[in-house]
Amino acid sequence: MNAAWSLLMALAWRNLWRNPRRAAITAIVVAAGLFSVLTLDAMMQAWAQSSRDATLELLTGSGQIHAQGWLDDPVLDHRMPAPSPELSATLNAAPIGGWASRVTVPAVIQSEYKTLPLSLMGVDPASEARISTIPDMVVEGSYLTGPDDGEIVLGRHLLERLRTQLGRRVIVMAQAADGTLAQRGFVVAGVFAGNTAIEDGYAFTGQRTVQQMLGIGSDISEIAFRVPDNGQLGAAVTSLKAAAPELDVKPWTALSPMAAAMDSAMGSYVWIWLGIVFVLMAIGIVNTQLMAVFERVREFGLLMALGMKPRLILALVCVESALLVGLGVAVGFVASAALTWGLSGGVDLGGLAQGAEYFGGSRMLYPHFDMALSLREAALIWALGVLVALWPAARAARANPVEAMSHET
Repeated sequence: MNAAWSLLMALAWRNLWRNPRRAAITAIVVAAGLFSVLTLDAMMQAWAQSSRDATLELLTGSGQIHAQGWLDDPVLDHRMPAPSPELSATLNAAPIGGWASRVTVPAVIQSEYKTLPLSLMGVDPASEARISTIPDMVVEGSYLTGPDDGEIVLGRHLLERLRTQLGRRVIVMAQAADGTLAQRGFVVAGVFAGNTAIEDGYAFTGQRTVQQMLGIGSDISEIAFRVPDNGQLGAAVTSLKAAAPELDVKPWTALSPMAAAMDSAMGSYVWIWLGIVFVLMAIGIVNTQLMAVFERVREFGLLMALGMKPRLILALVCVESALLVGLGVAVGFVASAALTWGLSGGVDLGGLAQGAEYFGGSRMLYPHFDMALSLREAALIWALGVLVALWPAARAARANPVEAMSHET
């Protein structure tokens, strides 16, 4: 048996290069197809990770807790009290890795030259640093020092629109709990850089400063929490709902449905492209093998006349296809791995960055070559390539020796 397979391998490899141009074209088609699938997969995964990180690590967190009605109408009437001891205990237990309470209110910010709408967010900087990347995104000045900090941190684009600068004073106005207009002056202590929507939409100051400004005591607007293991998010949400059944606990997938939909759709795009690649590859392989079989009809007839069984003819053609497809798969796999690893330091989207930010992504993508997934996809392409070669192989195996030996090519 081993001798027979050794002979088949030798014959198949020799036959493969009878027409090197045709073999090379087929191998290139397979390599290009697999290369496109693996590279697209890496870029899609990078996009999904970018979108997920932008959603979870900026402000949303893994999930949030609000009073009933807040998400439909985010006004002070729908604020909530500070977390109860039971809720605090649940927030401080596994699988939750960190949490922060916030006071968020629709507001208007005014500089010497312009007035713009935004959301004023009062935060505890120490807690916020455990769940949000905003504190690390400050590019000028400094972030807040504590919940009593009376200065303000603005986005870079918002600062430009207000035509003000670091160290200058701005006025923020919002509706207080008693319905009156509350206003307060803030000195710009820091400037952060993120996507344009965050830069223009939020201003950050100390939590107790906002509570005093609005006259809401220790009440808050929301609690954002982080779950390091996304697989434990469901269990965390369930435990939080049990600890505070009167509150509205939502995971990030419910808070940002667009990001969740894009995250789940990325894999579908890759499989759709994989199907297209397989169809194109199958056409090339079948065409190549049918031509090879047609050119070698007399050879197959002679081999069968000498005693080679039809199943060995079938095996011979399949082995040729396996070697040819395997060569293309190897080249495509190595090329995709090399490119992805070369780009792992980051891909700057440049002019496309604004569109990426609009859809929740970031300017930089960091492709990652998933070895296990790539090997599975490569094996699938190889197996499908061998499978489609069964038709030409079966035609060769069914040839009549006498008729085949008299066949004119």
